[in-house]
Amino acid sequence: MKLHPATRAAQALHHIDNKTGGVSPALELSSTFARDGDYQPRQSYIYGRDGGSTVKLLEALVADLDEAPAALAFSSGMAAITTLFEILKAGDHLLLSRVMYHGTLNWARHLAENRGVTLDLFDPARPETLAEALTPQTRLVWLETPVNPTWDVLDIATAAAACRNVGARLAVDSTAAPPCTTQPLTLGADIVFHSATKYMGGHSDLVAGTLAFREPALAERLTGLRSLRGTIIAPFDAWLLIRGLRTLFLRFERASTNALTIAKHFDGHPKVAKVLYPGLPAHPGHEVAKAQMTGGFGGMLSLLMDSEETAARVVRTTRLWLPATSLGGVESLIEHRKPIEGPQSEVAPELLRLSTGIEDVGDLMEDLAQAIG
Repeated sequence: MKLHPATRAAQALHHIDNKTGGVSPALELSSTFARDGDYQPRQSYIYGRDGGSTVKLLEALVADLDEAPAALAFSSGMAAITTLFEILKAGDHLLLSRVMYHGTLNWARHLAENRGVTLDLFDPARPETLAEALTPQTRLVWLETPVNPTWDVLDIATAAAACRNVGARLAVDSTAAPPCTTQPLTLGADIVFHSATKYMGGHSDLVAGTLAFREPALAERLTGLRSLRGTIIAPFDAWLLIRGLRTLFLRFERASTNALTIAKHFDGHPKVAKVLYPGLPAHPGHEVAKAQMTGGFGGMLSLLMDSEETAARVVRTTRLWLPATSLGGVESLIEHRKPIEGPQSEVAPELLRLSTGIEDVGDLMEDLAQAIG
């Protein structure tokens, strides 16, 4: 019987502890592991920097949900990104989106300035510019969809085909579209990244990142790099992340329902110039989103207010929406995004980024309404 991924997630791959019969995975904290009587490793790891039973279960669960042969877990999203980018060498061409998570963009600029990597940026609002920017030297394309914080939607299959034409790998940051709704590898991507701090963890109590791979050999190569860089996830964080993944499908469904309700309610509000949410039929990427995001459009939306002053006032006066950085948790967060990203950011100064949680949607709308006025 082939089980639905929601079932596999809820049972953590039907995990039962071999020693105790416990249905909740055990937490293995050991930093080193004894060898057997022939002085051979008892398993694939001998030291905590290489892994452990809790980390291995997490990686098996992530690989299963991302439909990948292999997955690796890291101590943060940026640890995963910077380790992956180590495969680039001087002269290699790296292609990213002009608007995206600013930490990834800043690291790419660092590589261009200090490592001899050639960097170009495409316009996510004009998806055709991705293919136009590819060259024979392109080795890695990093694509976010939906794009943070404008929530433009990019067609993964189309991007993957363009990358294959020049021999480039396509990595998809699917943080805002976790495996309960989008499967980048089945759409042709080579690598899928998640800031697991967000939807996958879901409770704002851990920092982690994951990479899942089409190529097992690349996963093996990055396993060695992760060990050398010391960027593996800690066992307790891995245990928390397993716990979070067990409720991912339920949490994402509720957050998606709440966000769609809020988007529809405030679309056309006199102080809201535009609602950016791929679940709205008027969104330019709605049809692609419907095809790719089969489990819901997510809890992320942005409001373009009528002015920067209105945006600054709203973020100061919400009572239920928490003014904090992050996304994908059970609690609803609001950010005035431009000041967060800094002067280099191309984000509109009147943009508010909302991460919708799982609270009562009526309470969320009432609070937002009183803040907007």
